[in-house]
Amino acid sequence: MITSAQMRAARALLRIEQRELAGLAGLSVPTIQRMEASPEVVRGNVESLMKLVGALREAGIELIDEGAVSQSGGRGVRLVSRP
Repeated sequence: MITSAQMRAARALLRIEQRELAGLAGLSVPTIQRMEASPEVVRGNVESLMKLVGALREAGIELIDEGAVSQSGGRGVRLVSRP
């Protein structure tokens, strides 16, 4: 599961535009735009989501689920929940 905020943050960390992410994932720019416009969890078919997550992972992005611990040793950011 990936949220639209994680997707935008991943692009920012990689310093790439939507077009570049689309190319890395083998998806169209409108598909990337629709995914990033999702209110929370990214909506899309399973194949497209797998391509997206795979491309981000290949580029060095580790997606961390809510409350999960990072398994890698890199620098990163995490959005803290506010009460």
